[in-house]
Amino acid sequence: MPAVTATPQQLLQFIADDDIDAAVRAGLMEYAPEAAGLDTAQVQPLLEAQQRLRQAWAARERHRARDARLARRAAEREARRAPPPAPDHKPALPSAAAAILARAKARAAGKPTA
Repeated sequence: MPAVTATPQQLLQFIADDDIDAAVRAGLMEYAPEAAGLDTAQVQPLLEAQQRLRQAWAARERHRARDARLARRAAEREARRAPPPAPDHKPALPSAAAAILARAKARAAGKPTA
């Protein structure tokens, strides 16, 4: 866990400037109000920003998990709908068709048929 690299006043300024990325990089999420020595009114915006970020990050993770779950279910559904793969071997000809084919090949080759 990275340490807080900014003072509480700097963190408050980042939040006031709506520069949440800078506040996070400066250690907003690691900020502990007990060590700051600020009054409650000054600490409250930092705690609220932490809470909003935690809620947003949790929502993002839930959304990603939902997307992954839906994609997995769609893939499973498609796999069930897909026809079974074709066998690798050619199907055997019925015996009557094989005999007709053999006679046709023999005639084409000029051999006498029986």
